[in-house]
Order: sequence, then C-alpha cells, then structure tokens
Amino acid sequence: MYTTYKCSPAVSGHTRATLTINSFEAGGDGGGPSECDGKYHSDDLPIVALSTGWYNGGNRCFNNITIMCQWRSVVGHGVVDECDSTMGCDKDPRLSASLP
Repeated sequence: MYTTYKCSPAVSGHTRATLTINSFEAGGDGGGPSECDGKYHSDDLPIVALSTGWYNGGNRCFNNITIMCQWRSVVGHGVVDECDSTMGCDKDPRLSASLP
C-alpha cells in the first residue's frame, strides 16, 4: 500500500515520485482500460501512468518521459494512463498506489 494524496504537488523537473509497477493488461492490477485511449496494453511495452499533476488532464498522453533514479535513467515510451493522486491507481483500494 502506498500513500495517496489530497492534491498533487507542484510539478517540476525535481519533484520526487514513487515508482510502482502495475499491469496495463486486461485483468491486471491496473484496473480498467487506459485513460488516454480507452485500451489495455501489453506489459511488454515500456509505458507509464502518471499522477494527476504530471498527467495534466491528458496533455501528456502518448509523450515519452524520462524516469531518473540515482543518476540512472530509462525512457518510458508513452504515457497511457492517470494514477489519480487522491484515489490511487487501482479500482481495488487494497492495491492503490500513487505518485505524488
């Protein structure tokens, strides 16, 4: 279980986040279909869900993002979903996770 937030903090290039792994496939722990296109996606694809502030009302849908951790980075090839900062990522509250 990860912390959920009442609001998304101001977003900048230095905003800290918590990385979680969720399934984007039908029947996976990610809940319903992705917000950006209403579809499920293979877990073999390096795609991401962003918290409310970063998701920015869908303005970042399908954009690549760089995720950095301890001076290493990986490119997420396409934002496909929102991980709601106030409700978590999953329909099942026991599986909720969010990024600040």
